[in-house]
Amino acid sequence: MTAKTTVKTLAFGLMAATALAGTAQADKLDDIIASGTLRCAVVLDFPPMGSRDANNQPVGFDVDYCNDLAKALGVTAEIVETPFPERIPALMAGRVDVGVASTSDTLERAKTVGMTIPYYAFENAVVANDKVEMTNWEGMKGKTVGATAGTYEAIWLEGKVKEWGEGQFRPYQTQADVFLALSQGQLDATVSTVEVANANVKSGNFPGIRVVDKAPMVPDYVSLFTLRQEYGLINYMNLFINQQVRTGRYKELYNKWVGEGEPADLTIKGVYR
Repeated sequence: MTAKTTVKTLAFGLMAATALAGTAQADKLDDIIASGTLRCAVVLDFPPMGSRDANNQPVGFDVDYCNDLAKALGVTAEIVETPFPERIPALMAGRVDVGVASTSDTLERAKTVGMTIPYYAFENAVVANDKVEMTNWEGMKGKTVGATAGTYEAIWLEGKVKEWGEGQFRPYQTQADVFLALSQGQLDATVSTVEVANANVKSGNFPGIRVVDKAPMVPDYVSLFTLRQEYGLINYMNLFINQQVRTGRYKELYNKWVGEGEPADLTIKGVYR
Protein backbone atom coordinates (compact mmCIF):
# COMPACT_ATOMS: atom_id res chain seq x y z
CA MET A 1 0.00 0.00 0.00
CA THR A 2 1.44 3.35 -1.05
CA ALA A 3 1.63 6.43 1.14
CA LYS A 4 -1.02 8.08 -1.06
CA THR A 5 -3.32 5.07 -0.65
CA THR A 6 -2.79 5.11 3.12
CA VAL A 7 -3.72 8.79 3.30
CA LYS A 8 -6.86 8.19 1.24
CA THR A 9 -7.85 5.24 3.42
CA LEU A 10 -7.42 7.28 6.60
CA ALA A 11 -9.36 10.18 5.11
CA PHE A 12 -12.20 7.87 4.11
CA GLY A 13 -12.25 6.36 7.60
CA LEU A 14 -12.45 9.79 9.21
CA MET A 15 -15.27 10.82 6.88
CA ALA A 16 -17.20 7.65 7.68
CA ALA A 17 -16.75 8.16 11.42
CA THR A 18 -17.90 11.77 11.11
CA ALA A 19 -20.97 10.68 9.15
CA LEU A 20 -21.87 8.08 11.77
CA ALA A 21 -21.44 10.63 14.56
CA GLY A 22 -23.65 13.06 12.67
CA THR A 23 -26.44 10.51 12.36
CA ALA A 24 -26.30 9.48 16.03
CA GLN A 25 -29.65 10.09 17.68
CA ALA A 26 -29.92 12.76 20.33
CA ASP A 27 -31.17 11.53 23.70
CA LYS A 28 -34.36 12.63 25.45
CA LEU A 29 -32.56 15.36 27.37
CA ASP A 30 -31.47 16.96 24.09
CA ASP A 31 -34.95 16.48 22.63
CA ILE A 32 -36.61 18.29 25.53
CA ILE A 33 -34.19 21.21 25.37
CA ALA A 34 -34.60 21.45 21.58
CA SER A 35 -38.40 21.34 21.81
CA GLY A 36 -38.53 24.10 24.42
CA THR A 37 -41.14 22.19 26.44
CA LEU A 38 -41.03 19.70 29.32
CA ARG A 39 -44.23 17.62 29.54
CA CYS A 40 -44.78 16.37 33.09
CA ALA A 41 -47.32 13.76 34.14
CA VAL A 42 -48.83 15.11 37.37
CA VAL A 43 -51.70 13.72 39.45
CA LEU A 44 -54.14 16.57 40.14
CA ASP A 45 -56.49 14.91 42.64
CA PHE A 46 -53.76 14.39 45.22
CA PRO A 47 -53.50 17.55 47.36
CA PRO A 48 -51.19 19.02 48.47
CA MET A 49 -48.96 17.38 45.84
CA GLY A 50 -51.26 18.19 42.95
CA SER A 51 -54.72 19.75 42.58
CA ARG A 52 -56.54 22.64 40.88
CA ASP A 53 -57.13 26.06 42.38
CA ALA A 54 -60.27 28.21 42.24
CA ASN A 55 -59.32 29.25 38.69
CA ASN A 56 -58.90 25.60 37.64
CA GLN A 57 -55.12 26.03 37.38
CA PRO A 58 -52.78 23.17 38.44
CA VAL A 59 -51.12 23.81 41.80
CA GLY A 60 -49.18 21.82 44.37
CA PHE A 61 -45.79 20.48 45.35
CA ASP A 62 -45.42 18.30 42.24
CA VAL A 63 -46.59 21.14 39.97
CA ASP A 64 -43.93 23.45 41.39
CA TYR A 65 -41.35 20.67 41.17
CA CYS A 66 -42.08 20.25 37.45
CA ASN A 67 -41.84 24.01 36.97
CA ASP A 68 -38.49 24.05 38.77
CA LEU A 69 -37.14 21.24 36.59
CA ALA A 70 -38.30 23.02 33.43
CA LYS A 71 -36.67 26.24 34.59
CA ALA A 72 -33.38 24.43 35.22
CA LEU A 73 -33.56 23.01 31.68
CA GLY A 74 -34.38 26.42 30.23
CA VAL A 75 -37.73 25.29 28.83
CA THR A 76 -41.45 25.78 29.50
CA ALA A 77 -43.32 23.33 31.72
CA GLU A 78 -46.48 21.65 30.46
CA ILE A 79 -48.54 19.99 33.19
CA VAL A 80 -50.35 16.93 31.83
CA GLU A 81 -53.07 15.80 34.24
CA THR A 82 -52.60 12.07 34.68
CA PRO A 83 -54.56 9.79 37.05
CA PHE A 84 -52.50 7.38 39.15
CA PRO A 85 -53.12 4.29 36.97
CA GLU A 86 -52.21 6.22 33.80
CA ARG A 87 -48.81 7.56 34.87
CA ILE A 88 -46.61 4.93 33.26
CA PRO A 89 -48.93 4.28 30.25
CA ALA A 90 -48.83 8.02 29.48
CA LEU A 91 -45.02 7.90 29.38
CA MET A 92 -44.88 4.75 27.28
CA ALA A 93 -47.39 6.23 24.81
CA GLY A 94 -45.24 9.34 24.38
CA ARG A 95 -47.79 11.75 25.88
CA VAL A 96 -45.32 12.96 28.53
CA ASP A 97 -41.55 13.22 28.91
CA VAL A 98 -41.25 12.62 32.65
CA GLY A 99 -43.42 11.76 35.63
CA VAL A 100 -43.54 14.14 38.58
CA ALA A 101 -46.39 12.24 40.13
CA SER A 102 -45.58 10.94 43.63
CA THR A 103 -44.60 7.55 42.19
CA SER A 104 -43.30 4.92 44.60
CA ASP A 105 -39.90 3.59 43.54
CA THR A 106 -40.85 -0.09 43.40
CA LEU A 107 -38.64 -2.74 41.83
CA GLU A 108 -41.57 -3.83 39.68
CA ARG A 109 -41.94 -0.36 38.15
CA ALA A 110 -38.19 -0.16 37.60
CA LYS A 111 -38.52 -3.07 35.15
CA THR A 112 -40.49 -0.75 32.88
CA VAL A 113 -39.31 2.81 33.52
CA GLY A 114 -36.16 4.56 34.70
CA MET A 115 -36.53 5.94 38.23
CA THR A 116 -34.45 8.61 39.97
CA ILE A 117 -33.30 8.88 43.54
CA PRO A 118 -36.21 9.85 45.86
CA TYR A 119 -37.47 13.42 45.67
CA TYR A 120 -40.06 13.04 48.45
CA ALA A 121 -41.01 10.56 51.19
CA PHE A 122 -44.50 9.94 52.59
CA GLU A 123 -45.81 8.44 55.79
CA ASN A 124 -49.32 7.03 55.71
CA ALA A 125 -52.46 7.48 57.79
CA VAL A 126 -55.69 5.53 58.27
CA VAL A 127 -58.78 7.59 57.46
CA ALA A 128 -62.24 6.30 58.46
CA ASN A 129 -65.88 7.20 58.06
CA ASP A 130 -67.15 8.89 61.23
CA LYS A 131 -69.88 6.27 61.67
CA VAL A 132 -67.39 3.40 61.84
CA GLU A 133 -66.04 2.46 65.25
CA MET A 134 -62.28 2.44 64.92
CA THR A 135 -59.58 3.62 67.32
CA ASN A 136 -56.41 2.39 65.59
CA TRP A 137 -55.19 0.95 62.31
CA GLU A 138 -56.00 -2.61 63.35
CA GLY A 139 -59.66 -1.61 63.44
CA MET A 140 -59.67 -2.01 59.64
CA LYS A 141 -59.69 -5.78 60.09
CA GLY A 142 -62.95 -7.20 58.74
CA LYS A 143 -64.01 -3.86 57.29
CA THR A 144 -64.54 -2.70 53.70
CA VAL A 145 -61.45 -0.76 52.72
CA GLY A 146 -60.21 0.76 49.47
CA ALA A 147 -57.53 2.82 47.78
CA THR A 148 -56.44 4.04 44.35
CA ALA A 149 -55.58 1.05 42.17
CA GLY A 150 -51.90 0.34 41.70
CA THR A 151 -50.65 2.64 44.45
CA TYR A 152 -48.38 1.72 47.35
CA GLU A 153 -51.34 2.11 49.72
CA ALA A 154 -53.57 -0.16 47.61
CA ILE A 155 -50.96 -2.90 47.43
CA TRP A 156 -50.47 -2.77 51.21
CA LEU A 157 -54.20 -2.69 52.02
CA GLU A 158 -55.07 -5.54 49.67
CA GLY A 159 -52.28 -7.60 51.20
CA LYS A 160 -53.62 -6.94 54.69
CA VAL A 161 -57.13 -8.02 53.73
CA LYS A 162 -55.71 -11.30 52.38
CA GLU A 163 -53.59 -11.73 55.50
CA TRP A 164 -56.57 -11.19 57.81
CA GLY A 165 -58.78 -13.51 55.77
CA GLU A 166 -61.77 -11.24 56.25
CA GLY A 167 -63.08 -7.92 55.05
CA GLN A 168 -63.10 -6.58 51.51
CA PHE A 169 -60.75 -4.49 49.39
CA ARG A 170 -62.07 -2.18 46.66
CA PRO A 171 -59.81 -0.46 44.10
CA TYR A 172 -60.70 2.95 42.68
CA GLN A 173 -59.55 4.91 39.66
CA THR A 174 -58.69 8.16 41.46
CA GLN A 175 -57.93 9.46 44.93
CA ALA A 176 -61.04 11.65 44.77
CA ASP A 177 -63.17 8.55 44.09
CA VAL A 178 -61.73 6.89 47.21
CA PHE A 179 -62.52 9.80 49.51
CA LEU A 180 -65.97 10.30 48.00
CA ALA A 181 -66.77 6.62 48.62
CA LEU A 182 -65.45 6.97 52.17
CA SER A 183 -67.53 10.09 52.79
CA GLN A 184 -70.67 8.40 51.43
CA GLY A 185 -70.17 5.30 53.56
CA GLN A 186 -69.35 2.94 50.71
CA LEU A 187 -65.98 2.40 52.38
CA ASP A 188 -65.28 2.04 56.09
CA ALA A 189 -61.67 3.16 55.84
CA THR A 190 -58.76 3.88 53.56
CA VAL A 191 -55.04 4.47 53.83
CA SER A 192 -53.47 7.55 52.28
CA THR A 193 -50.47 9.72 52.82
CA VAL A 194 -50.57 11.86 55.96
CA GLU A 195 -50.43 14.95 53.74
CA VAL A 196 -53.43 13.95 51.64
CA ALA A 197 -55.42 12.70 54.63
CA ASN A 198 -55.02 15.98 56.51
CA ALA A 199 -55.71 18.07 53.39
CA ASN A 200 -58.91 16.19 52.57
CA VAL A 201 -60.25 16.28 56.12
CA LYS A 202 -59.47 20.00 56.40
CA SER A 203 -60.96 20.87 53.00
CA GLY A 204 -64.52 19.98 53.97
CA ASN A 205 -65.03 18.48 50.51
CA PHE A 206 -65.52 15.04 52.05
CA PRO A 207 -67.67 15.45 55.17
CA GLY A 208 -67.92 12.72 57.76
CA ILE A 209 -64.34 11.44 57.68
CA ARG A 210 -61.55 11.52 60.25
CA VAL A 211 -57.90 10.55 60.61
CA VAL A 212 -57.69 7.60 63.00
CA ASP A 213 -54.07 6.51 63.24
CA LYS A 214 -50.80 6.20 61.38
CA ALA A 215 -50.47 3.08 59.27
CA PRO A 216 -47.52 0.80 60.16
CA MET A 217 -45.96 1.13 56.73
CA VAL A 218 -42.37 1.93 55.87
CA PRO A 219 -41.91 5.44 54.41
CA ASP A 220 -43.07 5.63 50.84
CA TYR A 221 -40.11 6.98 48.86
CA VAL A 222 -41.21 8.45 45.53
CA SER A 223 -39.17 9.20 42.43
CA LEU A 224 -39.28 11.07 39.17
CA PHE A 225 -39.37 8.73 36.20
CA THR A 226 -38.81 8.64 32.46
CA LEU A 227 -38.05 6.03 29.79
CA ARG A 228 -35.74 3.36 31.14
CA GLN A 229 -33.05 3.81 28.50
CA GLU A 230 -32.71 7.59 28.91
CA TYR A 231 -29.64 7.58 31.12
CA GLY A 232 -28.69 11.18 30.30
CA LEU A 233 -32.05 12.52 31.46
CA ILE A 234 -32.11 10.26 34.54
CA ASN A 235 -28.62 11.44 35.56
CA TYR A 236 -29.68 15.06 35.05
CA MET A 237 -32.78 14.61 37.21
CA ASN A 238 -30.75 12.91 39.95
CA LEU A 239 -28.47 15.94 40.11
CA PHE A 240 -31.49 18.25 40.02
CA ILE A 241 -33.04 16.51 43.04
CA ASN A 242 -29.72 16.75 44.86
CA GLN A 243 -29.59 20.48 44.22
CA GLN A 244 -33.23 21.00 45.23
CA VAL A 245 -32.29 19.65 48.66
CA ARG A 246 -28.95 21.35 49.15
CA THR A 247 -30.20 24.77 48.01
CA GLY A 248 -33.12 24.60 50.45
CA ARG A 249 -35.77 24.54 47.71
CA TYR A 250 -37.07 21.13 48.86
CA LYS A 251 -37.79 22.51 52.32
CA GLU A 252 -39.25 25.70 50.86
CA LEU A 253 -41.76 23.73 48.80
CA TYR A 254 -42.56 21.51 51.79
CA ASN A 255 -43.32 24.52 53.96
CA LYS A 256 -45.41 26.09 51.20
CA TRP A 257 -47.62 23.07 50.47
CA VAL A 258 -47.47 20.76 53.48
CA GLY A 259 -46.76 22.99 56.48
CA GLU A 260 -44.05 24.43 58.62
CA GLY A 261 -41.47 21.96 59.84
CA GLU A 262 -38.83 19.63 58.57
CA PRO A 263 -39.59 17.55 55.48
CA ALA A 264 -38.86 13.84 55.54
CA ASP A 265 -35.22 12.88 55.19
CA LEU A 266 -34.56 11.45 51.75
CA THR A 267 -31.53 9.49 52.90
CA ILE A 268 -31.47 5.94 54.20
CA LYS A 269 -28.61 5.08 56.51
CA GLY A 270 -26.11 2.96 54.67
CA VAL A 271 -27.83 3.52 51.31
CA TYR A 272 -28.62 7.13 50.27
CA ARG A 273 -26.15 9.81 51.30
